[in-house]
Amino acid sequence: MATTFCLINQKGGCGKSSTCMHLAGAFAELGMSVLLVDMDPQGSLSQGFLGSEMVESLPSLQTTTTLFDENSFFASHDALLIPTPFERITLCPANQTLARFNAPEPEKTGMVQFALREFLADQHEFDIVLIDCPPNLYRCSWTAMIAADYAMIPVPPEDFGTQGLRAVHQCVRQARKLNPKLSRIEHLITRCDHRLLVHRMYKQKLRALYGETVLDTVIPEASAFKVALTRRRPVQLHQPRSKAAKLTLSLAREILERISMDECKRKVA
Repeated sequence: MATTFCLINQKGGCGKSSTCMHLAGAFAELGMSVLLVDMDPQGSLSQGFLGSEMVESLPSLQTTTTLFDENSFFASHDALLIPTPFERITLCPANQTLARFNAPEPEKTGMVQFALREFLADQHEFDIVLIDCPPNLYRCSWTAMIAADYAMIPVPPEDFGTQGLRAVHQCVRQARKLNPKLSRIEHLITRCDHRLLVHRMYKQKLRALYGETVLDTVIPEASAFKVALTRRRPVQLHQPRSKAAKLTLSLAREILERISMDECKRKVA
């Protein structure tokens, strides 16, 4: 069974989509098979690999919309799995057709809450699943938490970046009632500029507040990430010797180490 992460934060611009994209390249570099699931109607992750024109023209049967559309409940979801140009990275794209299904109060939507989890349960060829969530806590984010093993919160070390974390934590706790295996929250500090005193202060504050749930690896604001994105390539596969690529690879290894430690703790318990 794959280990599934949902990258979630109700704030936009905190690095959810870019983290998914570049982290997928790092996991692939480590020899792992990665499935990327775009649950954001904006489709930023999908456009990162396929380009906006192609993504916007995809029919709903080839996007994650098909998981929620009553007219597609009995349809095959094989068309949803789109190979990327990169070995070991597969994408389930999204576009604006998903927007009408991303409604508030998702816990009141009955069995549709489990649609993504049921889909992922049938995908046996992947080692890691990364789910990119929209910047809100509506149905798309909720179903991602119901399907995930871990919730990872990308958070820039600044005031606007840290606002709303309490609401995210509360939502994760609620999701655990339907998905008890959603056992931990990992905070990933992103878009950090160590030259800025405010970033250094907020980084310390996050570690003081959330302790070991804050990942050791810090992702900086680096041009290499943006350049790789313009080439529609994960940074690990575009500039493997760059500092950005090395840090992303370090993040992937840290995540794998934490997964291993968590599994050992569960066996002991």
